[in-house]
Amino acid sequence: MSASFELRLAPADEARLAAVIEHARRDDWARRLMDRDPSLWTDDPIVQAAIADRLGWLDAPAHFTDQIAALEGFGDGIRVAGFRTAVVMGMGGSSLAPEVLHRTFGTAEGYLDLRVLDSTDPEAVDALLDDLDPLSTLWIVASKSGTTTEPLAFLADAWARIDAALEAAMSDQQPGEFVVAITDPGRSVAAIPHHDQLREVFLNPPDIGGRYSALSYVGLVPASLIGLDLDALLTSASTMLAACREPNPDQNPGLRLGLALGELARAGRDKLTFIADPTLAGFGAWAEQLVAESTGKHGVGIVPVDGEPLGDPGAYGTDRVFVGIGLAGQPDPSRGRMDALGTAGHPVIRIILDDPMDIGAEFVRWEVATAIAGAVLGIDPFDQPNVEDAKARTRNVLAAEAVGVVEGTDVAARAAEEAGPEVIWIEELGEDALVDAIRASIRGAKPGRYVAIQAFIAPTTERDAAFRRLRALVRDRTGWATTVGYGPRFLHSTGQLHKGGAPIGWFLQLTAEHTQDLQITGWPYTFGRLIDAQAQGDAEALHAAGLPVLRLRLGRDAAADLATLERAFARALGG
Repeated sequence: MSASFELRLAPADEARLAAVIEHARRDDWARRLMDRDPSLWTDDPIVQAAIADRLGWLDAPAHFTDQIAALEGFGDGIRVAGFRTAVVMGMGGSSLAPEVLHRTFGTAEGYLDLRVLDSTDPEAVDALLDDLDPLSTLWIVASKSGTTTEPLAFLADAWARIDAALEAAMSDQQPGEFVVAITDPGRSVAAIPHHDQLREVFLNPPDIGGRYSALSYVGLVPASLIGLDLDALLTSASTMLAACREPNPDQNPGLRLGLALGELARAGRDKLTFIADPTLAGFGAWAEQLVAESTGKHGVGIVPVDGEPLGDPGAYGTDRVFVGIGLAGQPDPSRGRMDALGTAGHPVIRIILDDPMDIGAEFVRWEVATAIAGAVLGIDPFDQPNVEDAKARTRNVLAAEAVGVVEGTDVAARAAEEAGPEVIWIEELGEDALVDAIRASIRGAKPGRYVAIQAFIAPTTERDAAFRRLRALVRDRTGWATTVGYGPRFLHSTGQLHKGGAPIGWFLQLTAEHTQDLQITGWPYTFGRLIDAQAQGDAEALHAAGLPVLRLRLGRDAAADLATLERAFARALGG
């Protein structure tokens, strides 16, 4: 492990951080963390017991170092067996860690290409899977609980694709020979369909939470398939973990970062803005889910801002912290603006990795820092009390459709009341009325807000570009931080923060017309209906929490509707 770390603060922030560093030194926070002492976070014995069951990530580098030979043997065996592509079917931490590793390192010669399926939009499913040969693809279903809706829907679809391909090839092989699972032992693995027929089942230690699982089988199985040097990755992680045992917070890389993030958030600097080298661009999305889901609860939280275009210092309010993550020898990803931001008084953190393999160390640094930030904020960073609400509402939407809801009944009235704002079709509303709708929805928003674009649509490079323009526009006109999440992926990362964190979000939900849908084999609904129900369930949860949400639907010409939306925002927010 080799990385430089620089923290630049204004004098007032330095004084606050010095006080919390002294507190952490006096109360021996580093030792207590490494000793798995749950009193670091709470005095409640029930919560302490739950936390004690979620600290296995501290053992992950050592535990999985012992599994390197088996993992590399697995990866080599899959390559020799003729597989050419692997598809990770997971959500949240189960999909983001493999994505970071593949975006950072690519695929070694002779190993498998890696794709990550974490969207239930039928257009996205088709785009990711339709050019693949199901019989030269290794399908990886990843779910800690074994019951996560999206991975199980992907598994049902994959199983049908494999079965059809085997029938066409008149092969006597079984679909399970093309599927592996990553889950927990006991009820979790038992909940996965066909679990006893799969090529391989990788059982993680159950005391590793999903968002802290990058250095478990969740990240390491896909890493073995792309030919990554697992020994180097885990050595960097182990070195960082050893450094985080240092009792002096000033010399402890994870503790110092966590104390800074927590104390700055308590002082109102709660928008953690990532600026990453292109090679490390995937790291921000992984850190986003770790920080948001861990800290966003009980009315507090740190809002991670990943992928927002970088502006001039005057474009920002006083609620930002900037983190630059770069590679030694590469151009400054901020093009010098980090210096200007620091000079303007914004807190600036720079982390420069000597080698991309030090990403293993950064996984550990940020896991430690996030756990410590939770202690500063006075919350349990390992639970997710608000995540189930949107899931339950989604199930209710689908169940109500299955049995039918009669107009005029008490059930129908209650469903309409809980649904919140109706969905507005952009092409039917028109630009002028859309301007009025934006103004009405955003009226009264105060400084310190953030705008969350929730896109329950298929991701494309063109849509990414449209969202970047919209984010820069909103930021420059209002000073508010902006985030973008594709649904339902963001529900497993920032969704907890949206409902459980400080009530400062303004939510723009986008859905799309499904010109071509895709039936989930053996399920009573399609992918299109599933993602629409997930959007409605999340909107209901936001509405029930008293949060403002504007729901818009894109028509057949989604690009034109997004252009209309951008013009409408420009008019609504003024010049």
